[in-house]
This record gives sequence, C-alpha cells and structure tokens, in this order.
Amino acid sequence: MRRGLWYSFSTCGLFLGTLFVAASLTPTLLPRNFLTQGVLSGCCMTAGYGIGVFGSRLWAYMELPRLNRRFRRIAKPAAASGCAIVAVISLWQAPRWQNSIRELMELEPVDSVYPLEVSVIALAVFVIVIALAWFFRLTLRFVATRANRFLPGRVSKVIGVIAAVVLFWSVINGGLFRATLRVAEASFREYDALIEPKTESPTNPLKTGSSASLLAWDKLGRAGREFISSGPTREDISSLSGRGALEPVRVYVGLRSADRPELRAKLALEELKRVGGFERSVLIVVTPTGTGWVDPAALDSVEYLHDGAVASVALQYSYLASWLYLLVDPGYGSDVARALFKEVYGYWITLPKDGRPRLYLHGISLGATNSEQSTDLIEVLGEPFAGALWSGPPYSSRLWRWLTDRRNPGSPAWLPRFRDGSFVRFMNQHGEAAEPAGPNAAWGPMRTIYLQYASDPATFFDYRSLYREPDWMRPPRGPDVSPQLRWYPVVTLLQLMLDMFMATDAPIGYGHVYAPAHYIDAWIEVTDVRDWSPEGIKRLKQHLSK
Repeated sequence: MRRGLWYSFSTCGLFLGTLFVAASLTPTLLPRNFLTQGVLSGCCMTAGYGIGVFGSRLWAYMELPRLNRRFRRIAKPAAASGCAIVAVISLWQAPRWQNSIRELMELEPVDSVYPLEVSVIALAVFVIVIALAWFFRLTLRFVATRANRFLPGRVSKVIGVIAAVVLFWSVINGGLFRATLRVAEASFREYDALIEPKTESPTNPLKTGSSASLLAWDKLGRAGREFISSGPTREDISSLSGRGALEPVRVYVGLRSADRPELRAKLALEELKRVGGFERSVLIVVTPTGTGWVDPAALDSVEYLHDGAVASVALQYSYLASWLYLLVDPGYGSDVARALFKEVYGYWITLPKDGRPRLYLHGISLGATNSEQSTDLIEVLGEPFAGALWSGPPYSSRLWRWLTDRRNPGSPAWLPRFRDGSFVRFMNQHGEAAEPAGPNAAWGPMRTIYLQYASDPATFFDYRSLYREPDWMRPPRGPDVSPQLRWYPVVTLLQLMLDMFMATDAPIGYGHVYAPAHYIDAWIEVTDVRDWSPEGIKRLKQHLSK
C-alpha cells in the first residue's frame, strides 16, 4: 500500500513543487518567521505540484514521447534524491536570505529559520490542499459517471468538471468566505463599540463627543474616540515650538452616528462648523483605513508644524481591516469618502477666498485609495483645493497607478518622477527622488505627495507578478529592498500576498508602518511650511519618534 501511495504521486509534480519551496525561502519585501514561512512554503509546494501534474497530463494527452518503463522505474527515486538535495541547500541558505532584509531594516540577524518546523508546517499545508484536490476529483468523477448514463463520455467529463468547480466555488466564496467575513465584521463591530476604561467623554465643549457636540461619544467607535482623545494639546505644541499655539480641532463621525453616508457627512460638516474648523488656517479631510483608524503620526506632525491651527475631519466607513477589502473589493468606502468631500468642499467654496482655510486631503492605505476617488480634477478646476498627502497607496489606487506607469524615463517605479513635478511628487524615507522637478522646479496651485516605502507590499503587490517581473524589482532598487530578491513565476505572487498580510508587522519606517519623521518632511512640502528652522524640525522629529 505504501508503494502504491508513493507511486501515485507525480514525479514531475514533486520535483517542481520542491523547486517552488526552494524559491519560497528566498527574500521578498519583509522578514518572515517560521510559521509564516511554513505556510508560504506549503502553498508554493502545492502550486508547483499542481502545475507539474497538469503539465504531465497535458504531455500525455498530446501523445508526446514518454520515458520507457525502465527509466520511469528509476525516475521517481532519482527525483526524490534531487528534491532532498535542493531542499537541504535552500534551507541552509535561508538564514542568509532572511538576514539580507533584516540588516536593511536594522533588525537582529537570525542564525536559523527553524528548518524542522518549516518543513512540518509546509507538509501539513500540502497534505490538506492535496486532500481537497482529491475530494474535488471524487466529486468530478461522481457527476461524470451519473451524466455518462445519458451523455457521451467526453461531454459527461466536461459536465463533471463544471459541476465540481461550481460546487467548490459556491462553498468557498458563497459560504465559507462570506461566513468568515460576517463573523469577522461582527467581531470588529463589537470591538469597535468597546469603550476603553481610560477613555472618557471630553469636557471641552469644542471637542467632538462632548455634551455640547452634535455627535454622541459612544457612537464614535473605538478608532474615533482614540482619534479625538489623542493628539497634542495647545500646551504641548507651544512648549516644543516656543511660540503661541492653538488647540487643534478634530472631528470624527462613526458608523453608528447615522444610517447613511450622506447623513454622516452632513453631521461632520455641521460639527466642523460648530467647533470653528473653517476658522483655522489648514483644513484636512481625512479618509481613515478600513477599521476607521487614523494614523496619529500623520495628524500629530502637521498639527505641530502649524502651531495647532489645523482642523481635521474624518468619516468611518467600515469595521474590517483594509487588506480584506484590498483583496475582494478595493473600491469599498469610496462613496463615503466622496460624500464627505462633497459636503466639506461644497461649503468651503462659499467662503471668501482670503478668509477660508487651505484645504487638503489625506489618507493612508485603503484610505489613500478612497481619498483619491473622493474627487476628480475636472470638478475642482475652478476652485482647486491646496493639495493632498497620500501615504502607503495600495496597488489598486488608480491615480497612483496611472502616474507611476507614466513616470519620466529613467526614474524607478518605487520612487517615480512625473513630468516637471509641479502637480505631484513621490517621497520615501530619504525624501524626494533626485531632481524631482527639473530646471523649472516649482509647485503649481495644488501640491500632491505620495509617501511610500519601496518595502511596502500593500503598495507594490501586483497580480501580474504571477507571470512577469514587476518594474520595482529592476535596478536600481529601493534602499530597503534586499539585493538577494529574485523574481520567480507564481512563487513571487504568493510571497507578496503573504507580505501584504504582514505589512503592518514591519519595524517603523519600513513596510506599511510610516514614521512621524517622514510625515514631517512630506507635510512641509505639501503645506509649504517655512517658519521652522532645521534645528526645530530635528527637535520635532526626535519628539514624535519617542
């Protein structure tokens, strides 16, 4: 029986699967632990085995020459020996590959990737998927056998394949996946409703959620209450800058505040007017992430830079993490972002030009995508807003993609230059691209900056890496991307998918975790800050990095 089970496996599939496992151990954008590496290697082994089986059967179906029986008898042991050698060598090299990323991100090097644990996890994943494939085949044969009573053999096989695919897709997408989403959404909704023991309703009547507010404190959601109760005070700002300061204005509307996005947007506008948001010099329309989270590093830094004369407003549109929507519905939440911009912009243009604040947009991750889609240039040409800072734009961001694909020749995909830089520029940990605007460097009426790290998988994930090398892998590479990284068909796609799930586990200043110091540099450009000395900016960066 053991011999029969062994010989039932495809020689080509096992060999290709092992090559895929070896490739999966090479570095991509983020470091991996033994658990994530084991899951990745198991998925890659399954993909390689499946491709190998398909190739072998296609070869046989086309009646191409095959090895004779004598060679086939020794092929499997020879392939097994080759697989073992490849696996040992790749596991031996794996620590060096992983350290090539860790050194760039200033992490402690590793001596081992725990080869035993990785192998066990990978084999477990492989066995589970093979069992599902066996059940798929069993379903196919069952349907085909029943259909063959009334239809020709080939037709019944086609019907069997279709029926099995429809059944499995219905179970996975219609049942399992949606049920998982419902459970996750319910869990996040309950988590969002929790009121932390240390978070109390503000007593200041000019704070959202206070007794004088149009919005109830318990309806703001966890992320909203965190946003309102955190951030620098007037005293904090003044003590650091040595100048007079104002209390920053923050408005947040949670999902529970009203049933429809339009109603929540109107509430946001009225609250913003109530607390004097349009009387500040800078007004920022913020689109949060999927969970409603607003990156404190982004808002704290701009509030310090403008001595507290900043008002910001945000509208929650979801409870779930951004990466779930990036995989299944990248445009989710754009209608909410548009509703908020429409209300704020519609009122803003009615104010006298010399007495209204400069209007900016901001978003991170899925929030950057939705903030992009909240407006278009045509509708604001007559009354343009001042600019936008979008950090960690996901691969699905249409404007970001359009600008990157049309970048100036010679500029890298991970830090492009677009035309003369008068409308949009790109920044990373080390500032803008070299010579961002050419000899006529000057900003136009709108200043747009994309803050992005070359090691951010949420930005540089691409489904096309399944069959082609992404542009950002070509030299010169980003300063935080391993020189050992190589492109492999199929494997690179799976690696980047795993990296995207782990994007926020990176150290600060890498991956999808944006550092306050880099936000400071970006906001200085976007909002044209001129009254801070280099020493003051350095002091601010040190303060926010604590």
